[in-house]
Amino acid sequence: MDVDPGSTVPRRQLGRYLRQQRERAKVTVRSASAHLECSTQKLWRIEKGAVPVRGTDVRELCRLYDTPPDLTEVLVSLARQTKEKGWWAAHGDAVPEWFDLYLGLESAAVHIRTYEPNLVPGLLQSHAYMASVIAADRPHLTDDEVQQRIEIRLQRQGLLSRHFPPAPRFDAIVSQAVLLSRPETPGALQQQLWHLVKANELPNVSVRVLPLSGGPHRASVSGAFTILDFPSSADGTGGEPPTVYSESLTGSLYLDRPKELDVYEQAWSALTSRALTEDDSDEMITRIMRQQEEMNR
Repeated sequence: MDVDPGSTVPRRQLGRYLRQQRERAKVTVRSASAHLECSTQKLWRIEKGAVPVRGTDVRELCRLYDTPPDLTEVLVSLARQTKEKGWWAAHGDAVPEWFDLYLGLESAAVHIRTYEPNLVPGLLQSHAYMASVIAADRPHLTDDEVQQRIEIRLQRQGLLSRHFPPAPRFDAIVSQAVLLSRPETPGALQQQLWHLVKANELPNVSVRVLPLSGGPHRASVSGAFTILDFPSSADGTGGEPPTVYSESLTGSLYLDRPKELDVYEQAWSALTSRALTEDDSDEMITRIMRQQEEMNR
């Protein structure tokens, strides 16, 4: 699968530049949204890179911020790129608007670190397991709609084995509880456990288990989260800042401020110090898989 980050990275870059220009000009979000004749929520979404932006809106904001003409033209050009679509756009409503941004970031990342206390991460889910998860999350979906969402996840998983650009490094830490939670579909857990062992054989993938015996830790309060790191710019400096992503039943949260990132880096460090090694994790996964096979005989 070739990388196709769609408009996500340009949107984030544009939003960050516009926020910097607004803060430099000492203009409040309320004043800027009033000038643009939009809600403060829309301006916030523009600055977060959550939505595409019209070039005319960028010009109006730059005029308000007294942005230099040459930088204004750069930002207007960047606005045109925010309308480009990623591969997931073809799936329509099957991809929630709030998840659209994440898919683009995931495709553009060079290093993805994820912690999951309740489920196998989407990039590592086997077919039967993901069908059970989707059905549990959206019980009203038809079989065709479930299959469509399975196809989206399978296409996402292609980034772990893509050749150009190089596949990202993917580090996953999953709670032992995840390995013991049995989906309703017969055989789904055994298939999933085997899938995790095979994933650990990939040179760019690491799956480690957080044992239940470890007790409370720094990430106990946070719940599931993902940290995404991005490549440097062409001149070797700058680039997109790292981003922390977490989601709920109704939306998602993106954090990229230094203080926020530092907290999650500390949480990740606590997890890595408590998680089993890859070899010990494979041993635990294999042992649980055999126990499940014994129970099903």
